[in-house]
Amino acid sequence: MTDHLEIPLFAFFCVPLGKSPYFPTLSITNSCLISKKIAMENNISPKDKEDETRECCSKESCEYKPTKPVSDDIIPHILNLYGSCATPRDFEIYAPNASFEDPLMCSQGVKQIKSAFYSLSKIFSESRIVEYSVKENAMSPKKQEILIDNKQNYKFLGKSIDMISLIKLYVEDGKVVRHEDWWDKKPLRNRETIGFPLAGRFMETLRRGSMLATHAMMGFGKDPTN
Repeated sequence: MTDHLEIPLFAFFCVPLGKSPYFPTLSITNSCLISKKIAMENNISPKDKEDETRECCSKESCEYKPTKPVSDDIIPHILNLYGSCATPRDFEIYAPNASFEDPLMCSQGVKQIKSAFYSLSKIFSESRIVEYSVKENAMSPKKQEILIDNKQNYKFLGKSIDMISLIKLYVEDGKVVRHEDWWDKKPLRNRETIGFPLAGRFMETLRRGSMLATHAMMGFGKDPTN
């Protein structure tokens, strides 16, 4: 009995012409004839088989779908926060238990974060980020790290103050869970970054105390009425 070699149907359609392992010099004409013959033997119309062939051969080129960076939706709100023009909607970028920390304050939860940024307009006549660049790192499919290298400008008692900063945002499922602002791009001073842990804890306590005082002054995160 003669052995019968079964050739998978898709081999004729997904292998580039001229490189088929079964037909090294297969021409376009022969390929079309073979396609139609096999289609007829399997009770498939030539038109349906041609559509299937095009879908198979173009599948690889359609698999790549560029995704929109998470930072595109977050950066506009960050600019509003630092620009003393924040609205309740700008704080929707944060997860309910998110934290914010800079050298002066350590906030926990959205209400404390609101107090921290609403207080800017009470201290400075003007504040904004004047220059920035963004780098987004994917930590996992649903976790990102956004680094914002920026220059901030504040006006206090008529004097203009410029400050270089590195804003670090840790994002999970599209929401910011941790927001750090490193002034002069220096790591925050805490028990992990200071060689003497007791001194680090003391610095953290001072920042929490400063936050609680600001939180009370700003009505415990109450949104402005105007």
